[in-house]
Amino acid sequence: MSSLAGQGDTRPGHGGAGPFTTASRVRSLGDGTFAATLSGPWTIGGKPHGGFLVALLARAAVAAAGSGSPVADPLSVSAQFLRAPEMGPVLLRTEVRKTGRQATIVAVHLVQRGQSCVEGVVTTGRLPRDRAAWSDLPNQPAEPPGNALDLSTLPMASVFRLTEGCDVRLDPNGAGFLHGQTNDPPRLRLWARPRSEQVDPMFALMAGDISMPVTFNLGRFGWTPTVQLTALLRSRPAPGWLRIQVDCRAVHGPWFDADATVVDSTGRLICQARQLALSAKA
Repeated sequence: MSSLAGQGDTRPGHGGAGPFTTASRVRSLGDGTFAATLSGPWTIGGKPHGGFLVALLARAAVAAAGSGSPVADPLSVSAQFLRAPEMGPVLLRTEVRKTGRQATIVAVHLVQRGQSCVEGVVTTGRLPRDRAAWSDLPNQPAEPPGNALDLSTLPMASVFRLTEGCDVRLDPNGAGFLHGQTNDPPRLRLWARPRSEQVDPMFALMAGDISMPVTFNLGRFGWTPTVQLTALLRSRPAPGWLRIQVDCRAVHGPWFDADATVVDSTGRLICQARQLALSAKA
């Protein structure tokens, strides 16, 4: 276990800001520009994790939009991934495109060494606090069952380094790739929570992209870059585990889609994330 995950009390809600909040902080430089640092634990195969980059966009947008409204939350993020940044410092350049009573829209460019790496549009506002009048959500236990696999104990942890900053469990039922099978549907179920802190909307955004590619179940392993991702935040998460189900509608050539549904410990829909990605060949 890394030093990040091993310092102090690692129970959610204890020890102040945990690894995720610390790593995803943005610092205002003025004129709508923010600085951040990409660090190794938030990577997949040595490249920055897409969901973590989306959370950075949202943090910068909320800060840019929240000068007159400190309670602003991210409501939606639409991100285009142009190129993968390297570890180290990045700039987030924001432009408030519209300010309204219900929503403020902010454009954000994540830039490194003069090149735009991720471009996004973030809608901010106030997340609803009441329960949904209607919802249709996956039937998934609120907490990982006893046979759920702790990803930090699997060989993939050396590639999937997110487990240094968050606890991720995988439902082995339907994850045939773990046993060399290639005939399970591209659908996976997971549970996640950050270490040393409670879940918040920014972590929920990352959770919408926290799964390994569902195309693993088709025997397609290797680099699987996200090209476009749109995430909708629907409510603030309650303390505890986030449960995540990821489904795929179709795999056409190298292209596939992935739809993630993120539900909190009380059964409320927290985040919906849809992405278009490229898969490795089987």
